[in-house]
Amino acid sequence: MLKQMEGSLGVAQAIALCRPEVVCAYPITPQTHIVEGIGALVKTGELENCEFINVESEFAALSVAIGASAAGARAYTATASQGILYMAEAIYNAGGLGLPIVMTVGNRAIGAPINIWNDHTDAMSVKDAGWIQLFAENNQEALDLHIQAFRLAEELSCPVMVCMDGFILTHAYERVDIPTQAEVDAFLPPYEPVQVLDPADPYSIGAMVGPEAFTEVRYLAHDKQLQALKRIPEIADVFKDVFGRESGGLLHPYHADDAETLVVALGSVNGTIKDAVDTMREEGHAVGSVSLCSFRPFPLAELGDVLRHAARVVVVEKSLAPGLGGVVASNVRMSLRDSPTPVYTVIAGLGGRPITKAGLERVIKDAIADDLPDVHFLDLETDVIARELERSRDTRRSGPTAENILKDLASVAGNRGE
Repeated sequence: MLKQMEGSLGVAQAIALCRPEVVCAYPITPQTHIVEGIGALVKTGELENCEFINVESEFAALSVAIGASAAGARAYTATASQGILYMAEAIYNAGGLGLPIVMTVGNRAIGAPINIWNDHTDAMSVKDAGWIQLFAENNQEALDLHIQAFRLAEELSCPVMVCMDGFILTHAYERVDIPTQAEVDAFLPPYEPVQVLDPADPYSIGAMVGPEAFTEVRYLAHDKQLQALKRIPEIADVFKDVFGRESGGLLHPYHADDAETLVVALGSVNGTIKDAVDTMREEGHAVGSVSLCSFRPFPLAELGDVLRHAARVVVVEKSLAPGLGGVVASNVRMSLRDSPTPVYTVIAGLGGRPITKAGLERVIKDAIADDLPDVHFLDLETDVIARELERSRDTRRSGPTAENILKDLASVAGNRGE
């Protein structure tokens, strides 16, 4: 059924159609509307046989999900930003234990300085915790990925994180196709846990493991991710057969076959990138893009096949590894490890800064002209940076950087008459 609705509420309805038995909720912007939506469905009885548990923290939310999953229940929770950091220990526990929990991340920047807007720093902070990480390009894909995530998690007994850009998707109103309960039931079989706490067959989940076996246990977690590389596109194919639309998979090429320049990115920015690609193609530039849906596992071979013929690759990413540059770009370079193709990193959208079509066209043209540094910060206010660096050199007590930058930006805006 087609509906015009907020992304968060569309996801809430999709999760309800998956018949979760335990939902653990703690509010943190911008994921709050999702769990509020699920809570309303439980209260009205539209979502039956589900225990909705309000907890006191993000750590408690995932801890309850771990306990519920270990006891054999289909479990779900959601978080964002500092919430991920607060539950980091539990995230690693769920990944290491191989519990098939599904969790939404409404991607948001991590402080300090305090920031509630979108970037991908939160998901990147736990990229190696053993969770599958899927990134949605739009609200329809966010809705669809959650349905696929439960099947993937339960087939592999591995937790899945579905990432959707905070505010840009969570709070945006779009037309989405909400499936019927019968369609979801035909796609998602009843949950049959691989491991479950059962008094009739007692054993431990989460035993101490020493050096004699730790590597082997970790290898098997790695192998599970490799299995997911095969199952993610297969499940997407089954999804298409049941629901009649393509969604999910490992990656989505766009005008990539004949492109000399390819732009790679995660999440909602791919919509703006496609607009830039269309305009630049009209101008005669052989440009295309690749939207990565699966970041963990990372589709090295599949991405390499798409990128190998390109003359250059531009990776646009909403996170920063200080002292290195791009997190995603480092993985993209691995997919081209046998190729001399240059890979440029464009850091953009940090803390919710707008990524404009004009800005993307400018850096893509710079890359085509071989006039782009290895790591480029889109729309960086270099004069403000220079002023703060000068201040810190000249004055020992130069003060807090964030506050200084805000004052300097106000001064720059005033001088421009803005």
